[in-house]
Amino acid sequence: MKISGTGSVLPKKIVTNDMLAQFLDTSDEWIRTRTGVVSRHVISDERLEDMAIEAARKALDDAGMKAEELDFIICSNVVNEYVTPQLSCIIQGGIGATCPCMDINCACAGFIHALEIAESFYRAERVKNVLIVCAEEPTRMTDWSDRRTCVLFGDGAGAAVLTPGDNIKSIKLSASSATDKLWQYRLLQPTPYIEKEEEDVPLQMKGQDVFKFAVKAASKDISRVLDEAGVGADQVDHYMLHQANIRIINAIQEYLEQPKEKFPTNIEDHGNSSSSCCPILLDECKKKGLLKRGDIIAMSAFGAGFVSGAVLFEW
Repeated sequence: MKISGTGSVLPKKIVTNDMLAQFLDTSDEWIRTRTGVVSRHVISDERLEDMAIEAARKALDDAGMKAEELDFIICSNVVNEYVTPQLSCIIQGGIGATCPCMDINCACAGFIHALEIAESFYRAERVKNVLIVCAEEPTRMTDWSDRRTCVLFGDGAGAAVLTPGDNIKSIKLSASSATDKLWQYRLLQPTPYIEKEEEDVPLQMKGQDVFKFAVKAASKDISRVLDEAGVGADQVDHYMLHQANIRIINAIQEYLEQPKEKFPTNIEDHGNSSSSCCPILLDECKKKGLLKRGDIIAMSAFGAGFVSGAVLFEW
């Protein structure tokens, strides 16, 4: 397959570090030096499903395709206001598609997992046109009195349209169960028979553990896809990494011994928008004219679970 169209949508509300410092024991310098984030887009009066539908429409327009031509929709989402129906069904109706659809929750690595699923459908000759939408609102998962977590995240939606091609050179997924490092509990509806203790806990993160896993997993995943494709690190034109923390990105860059110019970022004014980071970054790089036909792109992402993945593809 190949990526034939991209689209992205961000909430209109921009929250700066200085705005957070008005109610948190923090400062712009504290946040920026530790994370690389200066501002982030946060949902205010928007609905996540509307943003997802708009991102999908933009990707379809970019690909010159009608929704009726889609054979499958994959939506990556960690949490939204709907428990059911799945977000992909809402997107399907919103854009006027009639194809099957599914949701996945692979945390921040969702876009790469969706690409792997789609590639499997292509190899089985089951599909021609596939839409991937990553729509996330992690700012609704955090405790906004906890400066360790709430300063990291932003919201957004990114989408990509896939068509037949031979542009995916290698994909690798990995997982390592570490459920106590990055997690959130939420209360379910009570029953007359529940006897266990239950609690509602916002997103919890052991920062150093996440940092170590992210650097190790991403470096390993990227090395694996390069080796499988027989491509040297120097031959890659762009390394598009999950925008979790600028220190993580810098550590991976140093491991690969590649110039910073090959590592586009938007974490400065986006923050971490979970699985939507990768497709949003891809769409923005395309709009800026940074991508040329034939460019080799290595993409990597990592998230709770822990899960991670990397993909090597030609633009």
